[in-house]
Amino acid sequence: MSGDQQKALEHIRETLKDYSAEARDYWLSYSHGGTWQFWVSVALLVIPLIVLVFAMDRKRALQLGFFGYNVHVWFIYIDHIGVMHGKWEYPYKVFPFAPISFVLDASLVPVTFMLVYQWVLHRGKNRYLYFTLLCAAFSFVLKPIMVRLNLFRMYEGMNYLYLFLLYLLLMLLSVWITALFLHAQDRALKARTKSDA
Repeated sequence: MSGDQQKALEHIRETLKDYSAEARDYWLSYSHGGTWQFWVSVALLVIPLIVLVFAMDRKRALQLGFFGYNVHVWFIYIDHIGVMHGKWEYPYKVFPFAPISFVLDASLVPVTFMLVYQWVLHRGKNRYLYFTLLCAAFSFVLKPIMVRLNLFRMYEGMNYLYLFLLYLLLMLLSVWITALFLHAQDRALKARTKSDA
C-alpha cells in the first residue's frame, strides 16, 4: 500500500470515528429515551415483531423468514446509501450507532411485507398487485406522516415518487430471489423423489 493510499485510508477512518462520536452526542442530546420520538420509534420496532410472533404461519416460517430477511437486507442497503449520500435522514433513532432507521429496516417494513406475503399465499392473490399497494402506502402515506412528525427528512430532489420506485425495486428483488430459491428447492425435492422411486 502506498503512502498516499495509507494516508487517505487513515483520514477516512478518523472521519468515521468523528462521525460516530458526533452521532452519539447528537443522540444523547436530542434522540434519547426522554423524547416522545424515541418511544414512538421503540413502539414501531417492538410492536410489529410481537404481531409477527402471533400472526405468522409457522408451517411457512422458513419461507416467510427468508422473504422477510431479503426485504430487510435490501432496505438496509438502500437506506444506508440514501443516508450516506445525503438524500434523506432520520433525526430520531432507537440506537445512536446506526445511521439508518433500524426501526423501519429491521422491523416495520420487513414484518409488514412478510404478513402481506403470507396473506397473498393463503388467498392465492396477485402478490405484485398487493405489494405495489403496500409500497404506495409506505411511500405516500407512512413517509409523509413521518415527515410531518419530523421522524424523516428528504433532501436534494428526493421525493415520495422516488421513494415509491425504490420500494418497488426492493420488493421485486425480494420476491424474485425468494422465488428463485423456492424453485431450486422444488427441483431438488423432485429430483430426490425420482431417485427414491
